[in-house]
Amino acid sequence: MSFLEVKQVAHFYFSPSNATKALEDISFSIKEGEFISLLGPSGCGKTTMLSILAGLFPPTSGSITIDHEAPDANSNLIGYMLQQDYLFPWKTIEENILLGLKLNGRLNEETKQTALHFLKQIGLEGVEKQFPRQLSGGMRQRAALARTMAVNPKLLLLDEPFSALDYQTKLKLEDLVFETLLDYKKTAVLVTHDIGEAISMSDRIFLFSAKPGRIHKVFDVPRELRDVTPFDVRSKDAYNDIFQTIWKELENLEENN
Repeated sequence: MSFLEVKQVAHFYFSPSNATKALEDISFSIKEGEFISLLGPSGCGKTTMLSILAGLFPPTSGSITIDHEAPDANSNLIGYMLQQDYLFPWKTIEENILLGLKLNGRLNEETKQTALHFLKQIGLEGVEKQFPRQLSGGMRQRAALARTMAVNPKLLLLDEPFSALDYQTKLKLEDLVFETLLDYKKTAVLVTHDIGEAISMSDRIFLFSAKPGRIHKVFDVPRELRDVTPFDVRSKDAYNDIFQTIWKELENLEENN
């Protein structure tokens, strides 16, 4: 059985005067350790789908299971990494990354040392006592990754986590996150508007259409691209081929909308 199962999910947003269908008949499954991207035009429901996976609210209809459990925003099963780092400015980096462990009652000397060791692994050794304002945007996102990974989630949800960064920093963090999730055998779902990012990081790409959001097509990223880092993917011939294919599909979707 798949690690993550989404079956016939639909979702409406209600107002006093009308109901807007954001998602319709969404079904897919993800194996443990897979990296999936949700790609599509603005308003296609990608972030709504991610929020439902995170357990922030239930779908209007349909069902979701993650490792045989229903999504729960308070579960240690799920880690969520956003576009903004949302580090507490009045807390040190160490206090920020240990916060999740503290809130769920799992903070002890062993989990603390594991989290601090991970901080060193991702290039943030020596910043434990500094405050977020003392770090660059890229370093803050690394700290946000450390905070997310500290609780050892089985599923990592990434909502455009690199979009606010300069291009060079973005490419470096893509490699870091990709290699980290591979090393720790984590399952991940990424929401992005960036075709290149989706191709370079994913095993599969779910292309959404809009109004309401549906899965239009699923693209399998060629094995030769999945076996190298995101930075190196962009230099491969197969990258250009799949990029052009997805680009044309997106153009067709936007024209039809």
